[in-house]
Amino acid sequence: MSATPTLRDLKIKTGTVKRLFKDENSYHKESESQQKHIDKLISEGADEHDISKQKEVLQESLNMIPDCQNRLKEAQKELQKLLENKDASWEGTEELKQAEDILEQINKGNTN
Repeated sequence: MSATPTLRDLKIKTGTVKRLFKDENSYHKESESQQKHIDKLISEGADEHDISKQKEVLQESLNMIPDCQNRLKEAQKELQKLLENKDASWEGTEELKQAEDILEQINKGNTN
């Protein structure tokens, strides 16, 4: 990246933050769904091997959440820093609006 951030840099960093935010939410939803599936298998008296395998799948999803959160936090910091040093020519652009919107969305999500 050049010394002066460009609108393209903003768009790339915004896209990275959006993707990581979506990934984190997906892992949470997948984990919840998998837990419900395991609970159903247990209540139906399914084979212990099947339950064990499903628990492994759940654990894989749970293991991805902290990594995804760390990557999101780092990308979020980079985007925030870019916005703090934004170029005046960015005012009113769709790229700036999207960057501000995703940061606001993440901050709302973190307060819940």
